[in-house]
Amino acid sequence: MSILCCEALTKEYQSGETKVLAIDNISTAFERGEFCAITGASGSGKSTLIHMLGGLEYPTAGQVFYQQEDLFNYSDDQLSVLRRRRFGFVFQAYNLVQELTALENMLLPVMLDKQKPDDGYLKEIIDVLGIEDRLSHLPSALSGGEQQRVAIARALSNKPAIVFADEPTGNLDAHSGREVLSLLKYVSTELGVTLILVTHDLNIAEQAERIIQLEDGRITRDSKEAIGG
Repeated sequence: MSILCCEALTKEYQSGETKVLAIDNISTAFERGEFCAITGASGSGKSTLIHMLGGLEYPTAGQVFYQQEDLFNYSDDQLSVLRRRRFGFVFQAYNLVQELTALENMLLPVMLDKQKPDDGYLKEIIDVLGIEDRLSHLPSALSGGEQQRVAIARALSNKPAIVFADEPTGNLDAHSGREVLSLLKYVSTELGVTLILVTHDLNIAEQAERIIQLEDGRITRDSKEAIGG
């Protein structure tokens, strides 16, 4: 059974006098533990789609279901709690709080949820990401690759079922980008997390189990369907 799916998902923007159809009637589903890359040219709707799947942005029409529950039937407060407890987000710009240490940034979702950290689990994440000696540093003292590792740790700290990664290697050099991608693949495989990753880089997309290609807000290719999955 799918952990996440959308039905007839549509998003329109008003740009001056013009209506822009960013997402055009998309229906698809994602399985538990799946690593799916969403790719396409700039402006194809990748980020808009992932933001709606993660409950960060409301659709013009259509539905998103997490474990058979429609996200957009929740109140704003209920949706915030769901995102904090079940979803993790990794962005191109890291989005770390500059006044907090790496460890404090990592623990932010847990603290906001007023939960007690699972020290054993957090140590595993810290070890996997190789950031143990950077935990007391502020973001300004970290390299881009280190900041993205902390952002991944933050996304994983609440034991999410799904991690949404929007161009997570976009601001990194090639070596750091490969490392970050390898880490994301590892946590997806080892922790059973569903990983939905947006990228314009086909070399990155091809490392996923499944590739969804967008063009003008529509799915033009889904490798899962192509192989009869």
